Amino acid sequence: MSGFSPAWLALREPVDLAARNEDVETAFFAALGSQPMRIMDLASGAGSTVSALARHRSTSIEWLLTDYDPALLEVAGRRWQDRVTTRQIDLASDLEELPFAEVDAVTTSAFLDLVAEPFLVRLVDQVVKARKPFLASLTYDGRAVFTPQLPFDAALLAAHNTHQLSDKGFGPALGPAAAMRAIELFRDRGYKVVQGRSDWQADSSSADFLKELLGGWCNVGREVALDEAELSQWWSQRQEHITSGQLTLSVGHVDFTALP
Repeated sequence: MSGFSPAWLALREPVDLAARNEDVETAFFAALGSQPMRIMDLASGAGSTVSALARHRSTSIEWLLTDYDPALLEVAGRRWQDRVTTRQIDLASDLEELPFAEVDAVTTSAFLDLVAEPFLVRLVDQVVKARKPFLASLTYDGRAVFTPQLPFDAALLAAHNTHQLSDKGFGPALGPAAAMRAIELFRDRGYKVVQGRSDWQADSSSADFLKELLGGWCNVGREVALDEAELSQWWSQRQEHITSGQLTLSVGHVDFTALP
């Protein structure tokens, strides 16, 4: 699985933190109780889940952070020091080597939309076998609303959603269907699920984030051979909207917790 740059993760972390669904997180922690606990986070990146969930707990949490990218794990280790241990792992091939039975819960953020159906089934089966609570945050669900709107928005969003189905290191990704498929799998295995939206809301206060995000969408548009003249015109207009503070963007995500 290819990683994300520390710079991009730093840009998106404030947007992620504001988007996360507190009702879902509260339900997750209510199932765990108030004792000190150990949580394993999958595809941890630079450790933003630690920051996000700290606001819910006065009781200590010991974290096991897992990721393919050792550079991101090094960043996370520097950020959180004695609160975390890290493990570099290829989740696609070695998921079953992780200590699901030895932790109190499992979390992941902005990950499930990158994986394929067979991997998702493996993950759900590991969580259920260990009878652990599971929290999945910020799974992209295919929605995006621009204000102001432009005629080319729909074509670019469709291209982005198609690209989301490409192989991210786990086989053809589930993309926008991932959250609902994961919820279905957990419910089929007898878990209770609490879910809610966790949409990104970006405006003039997150201009650098918008430039990076939409610049990436433009690159996707070129990869899938959208009309270059229309794409260039759209990007020029959007950059003007960002610079002037006119643009707001909502990008759809889903949070859920699955409880035994």
